[in-house]
Amino acid sequence: MSDVRHVLVLPDRDAAEEAALALGERFGVAEEPQLVRDALAGEDDAEDAQWLVVLSDEDGRLDPAELDAFAGEWDGWREEP
Repeated sequence: MSDVRHVLVLPDRDAAEEAALALGERFGVAEEPQLVRDALAGEDDAEDAQWLVVLSDEDGRLDPAELDAFAGEWDGWREEP
């Protein structure tokens, strides 16, 4: 068993929450993804924050290319480790 994590970078909180819900439906992710606000350096304004959706993939069954395309549906991307 490995400790593989995928990080999806999304433009705002709404997109991150929608994507987190859709992950379970589309990919059968059992564990709830973690949502993290990632403010840009020196910015306190929520308008300038990206949101991260962090999900565990201990079995290595999630295809990185499919996750990248999935994040793109919300104008986001999958961050490379």
